[in-house]
Amino acid sequence: MQASYTHCTVLLNEAVDALQIQPDGHYIDATFGRGGHSRLILSRLSPAGRLTVFDKDPQAIAVAQALAAEDPRVAVRHEGFKALGELPPASADGILMDLGVSSPQIDDPTRGFSFRHDGPLDMRMDPTRGMSVAEWLAEADIAQMAEVIREYGEERFAQQIAKAIDRRRQERGPVRTTAELAEIVAGAVKTREPGKDPATRTFQALRIFINAELEELQQALSASLRVLKPGGWLVVISFHSLEDRITKQFMAQQSKEVFDRRAPFAAPKPMALDGVGRVMPSDAEVAANPRARSAVMRVARRTAAALEGSA
Repeated sequence: MQASYTHCTVLLNEAVDALQIQPDGHYIDATFGRGGHSRLILSRLSPAGRLTVFDKDPQAIAVAQALAAEDPRVAVRHEGFKALGELPPASADGILMDLGVSSPQIDDPTRGFSFRHDGPLDMRMDPTRGMSVAEWLAEADIAQMAEVIREYGEERFAQQIAKAIDRRRQERGPVRTTAELAEIVAGAVKTREPGKDPATRTFQALRIFINAELEELQQALSASLRVLKPGGWLVVISFHSLEDRITKQFMAQQSKEVFDRRAPFAAPKPMALDGVGRVMPSDAEVAANPRARSAVMRVARRTAAALEGSA
């Protein structure tokens, strides 16, 4: 019997409020998770409204398909949100991206996302596709491991950790479980911020890398410009600095007119986004759900600029 894991949706009302739901509109929940945002969106749609949901996680898709069986307004796609670009141009009134890992994924030891629970070292959002972290660590050389841990985890002890993993491979064979990896990292990281586990940055880095999370986010953000209708809203919730930096820079870049220096008298390329803003969780939400403490929500509205060539 499969264990039941609960999920508390972060910035639930704030995110759905930011979409400024039109009852007959079409909205996209690009990261369905366990459906908290989706259900609130549906509650604000009329019978003519539509909701398209994306997710790579088979468990999340099972929940989404059950919802779709009850509500014909829901369309489900078992794909990552980089597939947003496959939707028709100017077809959505709003897009929501809630990034990161859901509580059920973290709390389920069989998924291998957390160093707090021993389990197979997997970390794939979709465990039916691609290479697991354990498989990658068995093949990667020291330089590759150090680069991933440094770039995606912002870990200053990346080289020491990579060497420790390699030393473990030479002495005892490949790293197979989350507890084994956490122990290796703890032995290689000599200092850490108070209250922060030494393995935090390494686990983050390997998860981001194995799922190509940052590359997928960049693709999805670019696709959103084509898919959103003029006046439609883009809402992105990030949980670590790398995601938030990409989102912030994208929105800032797309919120400026661009002049072609080679043609100084030509009309500037119009900005694609405006109404950019940032929302943080309240103190009350963080107190009730500590996993909300690192969340940052960024919001922008699609302008009426021509869709083709404006991204």
